[in-house]
Amino acid sequence: MAITDDIAACTICSGRFAATATGHHPRPVVWFDAGARILVAGQAPGARVHASGKPFDDPSGDRLRDWMGIDRATFYDMTRIAVLPMAFCFPGYNAQGADLPPPPVCHKTWRAGAMAHIGPVPLTLLIGGYAQKWHLGTRTSVTDTVADWRSHAPAVFPLPHPSWRNTGWLRKNPWFETDLLPALREAVQKALT
Repeated sequence: MAITDDIAACTICSGRFAATATGHHPRPVVWFDAGARILVAGQAPGARVHASGKPFDDPSGDRLRDWMGIDRATFYDMTRIAVLPMAFCFPGYNAQGADLPPPPVCHKTWRAGAMAHIGPVPLTLLIGGYAQKWHLGTRTSVTDTVADWRSHAPAVFPLPHPSWRNTGWLRKNPWFETDLLPALREAVQKALT
């Protein structure tokens, strides 16, 4: 059985998810294959992705694809782009309606094997603090890590989450659009050719 099948069948967090405000069941969203050219390393699926079974199948995904300068067909071609979050399932919401963090048991159980299955990639996008800490070993804020993007480019680009919640962050950091995004789009095109 392939690691993708093993992850898709995972129920390690059944009890944890049942105890959340959403009281949901695990539904791992597995979207990667060997030989992909770009690795998108994110946090965890949200509620909409949990429902659809496709990563970034929401407004955040639209913004991410715009940042990358690619269309949906390219993004969802697993031979080209692998999406490997720190947790494969929607973690749920707490009693106040806030997103719960990705359960560490998920990346401790699956990440090394999934990374080995994908193999080396010419470009990695690290979306949010959890992915940045795991891949880069950083202990700085997302803002500081993303501001230092040139230290990691052109092979790695740390990014904020493309959620609407970060619209204010994008306004306060205009360098992201003027400096980082053109370099990111160039790196994406190079990786895909």
